[in-house]
Amino acid sequence: MFKTIDQPADCEIRSVIRFLTEKNVSAAEIHRQISDVYGPNAMSSSKVHKWVRALKDGRENVHDEPRSDRPSVITDDLVKAVDEKIREDRRFTISTLALEFPNVGRTTLHKVVFEKLKFRKIVCTLVPRLLTEEHKLKRMACALDFLDRYHKEGDKFLERIVTGDETWVSHITPESKRMSMEWRHTNLPVRVKAKRTISTRKVMATVFWDRHGVLLVEFMQQGTTINAAAYCATLTKLRRAIQNKRRGLLTSGVVLLHDNASPHSAINTQNLIRSFGWEQIDHPPYSPDMAQNDFHLFRYLKEFLGGKRFDTADEVKEEVQDWLSSQAADVYEVGIQKLVELYDKCINKHGKYVEK
Repeated sequence: MFKTIDQPADCEIRSVIRFLTEKNVSAAEIHRQISDVYGPNAMSSSKVHKWVRALKDGRENVHDEPRSDRPSVITDDLVKAVDEKIREDRRFTISTLALEFPNVGRTTLHKVVFEKLKFRKIVCTLVPRLLTEEHKLKRMACALDFLDRYHKEGDKFLERIVTGDETWVSHITPESKRMSMEWRHTNLPVRVKAKRTISTRKVMATVFWDRHGVLLVEFMQQGTTINAAAYCATLTKLRRAIQNKRRGLLTSGVVLLHDNASPHSAINTQNLIRSFGWEQIDHPPYSPDMAQNDFHLFRYLKEFLGGKRFDTADEVKEEVQDWLSSQAADVYEVGIQKLVELYDKCINKHGKYVEK
């Protein structure tokens, strides 16, 4: 497969058409080769046929001929100059470009930017941390270990994974922008909604689950914080829950997947996990994307809670419990299975963050 050449000048493609026409290549084959090298949107089939006919009829110039009624100001030189200016400052506006090209109208600049160069303004992606090369290498090493284990053991490995984390659940969770979207006719006014902030009243929930469902849900008492002692107490309860709900899992061996937050990586916590005889999946730092809590289970939970209001902590707890118990089994099955895809993407992206 060829690597496509982005944003070719029109005269470049026309020169290719002229060259291949001289070699008696058919118009259909010329269009296929242009699509392979420059991309499927570089030039339409009808336009290729038009240029082939013109060249066979004796045309030699591959540049646009100026029209007497309306001279064209979009030249290859202008397109190149605008492209260079944009690359100097990616946060450009049409107004700033107009200052650089005072003899070119704003409408023309707009056409150059969006139609010729096909630029689009894109919001930057927010990530937990700007990863260093060391971080990326660590992420790749963890991903390789996981995938190697999976390829050796298959679904038996996934069957043993237990994952969990803590999350804050607010008494008032605003709707996300995506949740408030609705279909409306273009001639109708846009619905206006007052901005709401997340409530400061909240409850911390700790949830552990595997591919078959929830194993343990625990809520921190108000005024307390999660520390190594509290986390060890939770893990002890988790062990009892596994013993009661997943017969045989303690014997086959639990593989625990949790992040490296301080309570999780504390010496007392690690000693307790070793005393249980549990394995741990090595989790790299600053890598919430390499677990399935924030970007899978908790993400859907927060979407469900969007727009809801609770007066008491007990109401919050009841709603969370009801939602978790009402989820279809494949929500948890897919969540664990997706780990394979996530770690594979991490390798393909050379350790960079995997998108949601």
